[in-house]
Amino acid sequence: MIAMANAGYRAVAFDFRGYGLSDHPPEPERANFNDLADDVVALLDSLAIDKAFLVGKDFGAFPAFSVAVTHPERVLGVITLGVPFLIPGPLGVQFDLLPKGYYVIRWAEPGRAEADFGRFDVKTVVRNIYILFCRSELQVAGDNEEIMDLVDPSTPLPPWFTEEDLDVYATLYQNSGFRTALQVPYRCMQLDCGITNPKVIAPSLLIMGEKDYVMKSPGMEDYIRKGIVKQFMPNLDIIFMSEGNHFVQEQLPEQVNELILSFLTKN
Repeated sequence: MIAMANAGYRAVAFDFRGYGLSDHPPEPERANFNDLADDVVALLDSLAIDKAFLVGKDFGAFPAFSVAVTHPERVLGVITLGVPFLIPGPLGVQFDLLPKGYYVIRWAEPGRAEADFGRFDVKTVVRNIYILFCRSELQVAGDNEEIMDLVDPSTPLPPWFTEEDLDVYATLYQNSGFRTALQVPYRCMQLDCGITNPKVIAPSLLIMGEKDYVMKSPGMEDYIRKGIVKQFMPNLDIIFMSEGNHFVQEQLPEQVNELILSFLTKN
């Protein structure tokens, strides 16, 4: 955000409902991606912004794609990190193709992550997630273990993520809890969002780390490398960062800022 602002852009970031400092939705168990897309448009309206570039990391990419499809007149361009074009629903993320014990399936099961996370304090949960998800392999638990068990407690934080960073993030999750965070994305991912013509016409950029575990998801590497994704985003540029993992924007912030600014300048 600082890099964008220093370059003369207006940078706006917000906590989705149930995250960070934002209130939970009235019925967290009914929250879904359409709510997030509606909130993006409402936020633009409230700030009197006619058009904007949307930047989404991980599941933040889903509402960015949805807004670009359903409100193309509001979108100057779309930049996503770590997740290529997918639309929530049974055809977007196909659970039946995912490995048994994969974290997405485990956390989609009501109560399971709550029981797993509840064995630890919030700070340890966030620490474990950063350690686990910066690896290049998929996070798959065995029959007699949970996702948090995949982290050795003695494993240090990655060098680009400090104890101070961890304190800030843990404090935010201490405030919000994981109630809505587990509903969106995991427990509503299979819900049909009603989009029948999933195509983003706006200029788009996908930044992927070569060492991002997402690349190991079934069919994902071909979907990206063979350009199949461009059937849905015909004006898409794809950039791979050779050392990048799933947290590429925190791991390599200067390079990512440069890529984003170059895209903004071009479009």
